[in-house]
Amino acid sequence: MTELPTSTERKLGLVIDLDTCVGCHACVVSCKGWNTENYGAPLSDQDAYGSNPTGTFLNRVHSYEIKPDQGVAKLVHFPKSCLHCEDAPCVTVCPTGASYKRSEDGIVLVNEDACIGCGLCAWACPYGARELDATEGVMKKCTLCVDRIYNENLPEEDRQPACVRTCPSGARHFGDLGDPNSEVSQLVEKRGGFDLMPEQGTRPVNKYLPPRPKDVEPEFDILAPYLEPVADDPKGWLGWLDKTLSALPGGDR
Repeated sequence: MTELPTSTERKLGLVIDLDTCVGCHACVVSCKGWNTENYGAPLSDQDAYGSNPTGTFLNRVHSYEIKPDQGVAKLVHFPKSCLHCEDAPCVTVCPTGASYKRSEDGIVLVNEDACIGCGLCAWACPYGARELDATEGVMKKCTLCVDRIYNENLPEEDRQPACVRTCPSGARHFGDLGDPNSEVSQLVEKRGGFDLMPEQGTRPVNKYLPPRPKDVEPEFDILAPYLEPVADDPKGWLGWLDKTLSALPGGDR
C-alpha cells in the first residue's frame, strides 16, 4: 500500500465558480485533447461514431435543475474531476504503489507503468473521479496538467491546466490553496468556498464557490411577442431605417 506524505510544500488545486460556469464543456474538450496527446497513455474512445459511444474523460460537467427554499429555480452546472485530496483513499488503497501524492505540490498522480488496472482506487474514491481506460487497461485521472504547469517552453500565461486556460467564462481558477495569501485562497475566503462531500473526511484541495442568490423573480409577459409596437411612427434612427427599407423594391408590402 502507498503512504501519503505527512505534509506537502504546496497545495496546488482548482477553485470552480458554480455561479459563472455555463456548462459549455470547453474544459472537458480541452482536457481530453491535452491529455490524449501528452501525459501518459492516450484517453481512448470506444465506438466513438456508433450507437453506443464510450470513452475516458478526466473531467466531466454535470447539470442539475434545482429549486431552493428561497429564490427562483436555477440550472447549476457542476464540473467534477479529481480533487487531489489531502487524505486521498485512492492512494492508500493502491496495492502496487502506482497511485501516489507528491510532497512538493500535493498533486495526486498515477504511475501507469506500475498500474495493474485492479480498480481498487476507483472503488475507494467517493467522488467517482477515476476512470479505467478500456484500451490501455490503466487507471486515468486528472493530473492538473502537471506536464503543462511546469513546462518552461510554454509562455507564462499557458502554464496552467488546460481546463483553466480554455474556460470562456472564467469559472475555473488554479493556484496554491496552501498559501492563505494566494489569489485562489482569497477567492475561497471571500466567496465562502466549500469542500465537496466534507463528511467523507478526505479533505479535498479543490474548492467550489456557491452560486450567488437570485431573489428577484424575472418579470416578463408571455404575450410580449404579440403586442403592438409602442410607436406607430418611429423616429430617430429607427425612423430612418424604416423609411430606407420601405424604399427598397417590395419594401412597402
